[in-house]
Formats: sequence, C-alpha cells, structure tokens
Amino acid sequence: MNCKIHWTNYIFVCNSINLMKKAFFSLLIFTTIASCSLASSAIQAYDLYNNDTINIIDANNFKQGKWVYFGKDKNLPSYESSQIVEEGEYIDNRKMGIWKKYFPNGKLQNEITYKSGRPNGHAKIYYKNGNLKEEGLWKSNKWIGNYKYYYENGNLYHEFAYSDRGKRSGPQKYYYETGQVMIEGEWEEGKEAGVIKEYYEDGSIKAEKFFNNGSLDPEKTIVFEKEEPEVVPDPEPEGKGVVVEKGEVTRTVEPFNGTGYHKLYNKNRQISKDGIFKNYKLKDGKWYRYNKDGILLKIEVYKKGKYIGDAQIEEE
Repeated sequence: MNCKIHWTNYIFVCNSINLMKKAFFSLLIFTTIASCSLASSAIQAYDLYNNDTINIIDANNFKQGKWVYFGKDKNLPSYESSQIVEEGEYIDNRKMGIWKKYFPNGKLQNEITYKSGRPNGHAKIYYKNGNLKEEGLWKSNKWIGNYKYYYENGNLYHEFAYSDRGKRSGPQKYYYETGQVMIEGEWEEGKEAGVIKEYYEDGSIKAEKFFNNGSLDPEKTIVFEKEEPEVVPDPEPEGKGVVVEKGEVTRTVEPFNGTGYHKLYNKNRQISKDGIFKNYKLKDGKWYRYNKDGILLKIEVYKKGKYIGDAQIEEE
C-alpha cells in the first residue's frame, strides 16, 4: 500500500514541531528563573536568620528597626572594635524610643528617650561606676518636671522641679553627701521665692532667708549660730601632746583641720600619727617613730597629751 503525504500536511507537521520546541525552551527558561528566584529567597532567608535584622537600610535609603553601633563603626580609640557603643531603634531614619550609650568599661553612660529623632522623654545619665548621676524628663534641650542629681556614692545631691518652660518652679532641695538636707525652699520661674531654709550638716537650722522675686531681703533674714556640744572641763590637766610636723597629711577627702580624729602620714607615705588631735597636737593616740632609713623603731602611746608608754610593734 502506497502512502502519500500531501504538502499541506507536511507544513502542518513542521509547524507543530516548531511550536513544541518553543514551548520546551520556554518551559526550560521559566524553570531556570524560578529555580534562581527560589535560591535567592533561600539565601535571603538564611542571611536574615543567621546574620540578624539589625542595621537595616530600606529601599529609600532610610535606617529602619534595631541599630547597634560598635567601636569599629564609631572609630573610637577607647573602645574595642566589637564593643557596643550605642544602640536603639530607627523609624524612617529618625531615632525613636530609648537609646542606650555605653562607657568603654561596658557600663551604661546614658539612656535617652527619642521622638522623631529628637530627645524627648525620660532620660538617665550615669557615672562610670554604674551609679545613677541624673534623671528626669528632657524636652527641647531642657529639663522639665521632676529632676534629680546624685552624688557618686548614690545619695541625692539635689532634686528640682521644672516648669514646662524649663524654669525651676516649685519645691527645691539640696543635700549634703551624707543625705542630710542642706537647703530647701520654693522657686518661681527660676527665682527664689519666700523663705529659703539652710541647715548645718547635723540637721540643725543654719539660716532662714527671705526672697522676693529672686532678691534677698536682709532685714527678714535670720542666721542661727551652730549649737556646739557642752564641753565638760577635765579635772586632770592635759599634757602638751605631740605637735604635727610639716609635711604630714591625711588621705581623706576632708582637709586636716587640726582637731578631731585623724590619721596622718609622713612624706614616705608611712603612718605617723593616729588618734585625737586638738589645735594640731596629738592628744590621745599613737605616734609612730622611724629612723632616717624609714624603719619603725617604736610606737609611743599618748593619753590626754601625756606619754604613757610604748605599744607593741607587730611583725608583718
């Protein structure tokens, strides 16, 4: 049986083959693109999971989300390259919420609240030892509302009240480092108003000063003498005591005033006198005696200014 193929059928068959080829290559290209897209998504997901989501810059070149600045970012010589210097959150390139900054020792330096890129809200500032130094509400480059400032030992230094304009208004207090109130009174728009009371460190009243719109009225001011404790005379006469020598110093913050309990050191930083002084003379305590080479020879004991014997030298 003879088989004849008409030319029209031949053209139809060829066209079908060409269409199949095009479909195949289109499918191959689509598959390749899809595979690449899936691979790219997988890489992005891996980076997101394994790296993190910090320090993101969006398509508009805006900083977004959590940001952490390290020593290498700030190029600060006192910080390690991997040490955190500052951290917080951005929204559209503006700082928002609480931002924290750190000292080179790793302790907090400050915590500042931001709104739309500006400090606006509760703020805390710290000493290098980690103790709180200042705290209050910061807005438009000034404190408002209640504000506190602390000594480095953690005790209050002063606590103020500010108006919305940043002027001291309302009750104000200053404190000694021991915690005792030093000054207290009312302020109005940054000026003293009415009676301002001052106290001695023992808590007794020192002065009552009257102010009118920030101006002192001396006629209404009262100053109180400090009540000294009654001194009971000693029936037994005191000895002369031991005179403080030139170059002897204390190691305390308070200067040596020649009276009261003190521990003195010589120029070689060796303890020289330890006890109760009166008018720059050792009355009750110990006098450490050294030779010219700095070797301790003896420890003389004094009571009421009189030598009563030697203390035992303990071997180290």
